[in-house]
Amino acid sequence: MGKAINLRKRVSSYFQDKNLGEKTRQLVSKIADIKTIRVRSEVEAFLLEERLIKKHSPKFNISLKDAKTYPFVKINIKDKYPSVILTRKIEDNSLYFGPYISINSLRSVLKMLRRIFPYVSVRNHPNYLCLYYHLGLCPCPNVTKDPNYKKTVKHIVDFLSGKTKKVVRDLEKERNSYSRIEIFEKAENAQKQIEYIKLITSPFYKPFEYETNPNLRLDIVENEIQQLKDILNSNNVAVIKLDRIECYDISNTSGKNSTASMVVFANGEKDSGAYRRFRIKGLYNNKANDFEMLKEVLKRRFNHADWPNPDLVIVDGGKGQVSSASIALSDINISIPLIGLAKREEVIINQGLKEIVLPKDSKALQLVMRIRDEAHRFAIAYHRKLREKFIFD
Repeated sequence: MGKAINLRKRVSSYFQDKNLGEKTRQLVSKIADIKTIRVRSEVEAFLLEERLIKKHSPKFNISLKDAKTYPFVKINIKDKYPSVILTRKIEDNSLYFGPYISINSLRSVLKMLRRIFPYVSVRNHPNYLCLYYHLGLCPCPNVTKDPNYKKTVKHIVDFLSGKTKKVVRDLEKERNSYSRIEIFEKAENAQKQIEYIKLITSPFYKPFEYETNPNLRLDIVENEIQQLKDILNSNNVAVIKLDRIECYDISNTSGKNSTASMVVFANGEKDSGAYRRFRIKGLYNNKANDFEMLKEVLKRRFNHADWPNPDLVIVDGGKGQVSSASIALSDINISIPLIGLAKREEVIINQGLKEIVLPKDSKALQLVMRIRDEAHRFAIAYHRKLREKFIFD
């Protein structure tokens, strides 16, 4: 049992190399079948390998009699302020993850995880703010009395259990909850955590791949754009090119200080210089009427003849938002391909309100999600700025 970026190369090496060690020779002699599970990133492969080894206890990966020589992650879950530490012994009723085959890979994952969810890394933390606190890696909860630390530990447990999608969903709920009660600093922090999790669980390319193909990033983006064009054209969204994509998102709290964002992706990459933000002018009876606000923003945007027209318009939302955007464009005689992205199911909605359901590993869906997430981030940032200005004025 193992993982590899190039699985064909790794497996074939077992049958081509005549200088195999005794253990590997025995392993090859007992192979009856080969099964694979495809994941999207090195981190997900690492977490999956640990769970499968723990479940099946394969003889050639790890022997139960010497499992103690392999590293575990230990979380003292019953402590008031649980710590997350590395250990090679199972000695109490704490929560353990592992054993892991590679200590270096484990340390790398924990280093990334700590940047997302700062945690205590020693059992008996001193009663003062430590160095890691100032680096943003330890909340020192025994000193700061952080009321959310147990929630942070729960996210870490879910992440190490391979439930990365659940962690993202929980963080999205937290973000939306903080936004509703106007605690925008915490809402922004939750959004940053979401973005970093998506980053480290996205497809990973090793440095040498960029050395052998300097245009790798460009090739990846071009592939995403081509897949999106093909999928849209096959679902009654007629696009000729996708050189410029605009995405819109509305941000408000009960209709107050409502804002909208317009982000632009040129040739699949962020064009931040072309971003625009709108302060909603209509009152809408102080209600959060996203549909009417979206109509207002689109009409105002297309009054700017000096701004280049997009090849595709994306709105953050489902059928209601797409319908409203379609009416707005029709009212001002603008004919541009239009889609929406329903947030909960991550389903694309075309202008005919038909759902386009794509697999989660679809390059086209990942591109649309990346654009939508950027529009949401930009809208929240402006909304927060207006709220702070209102408070201090």
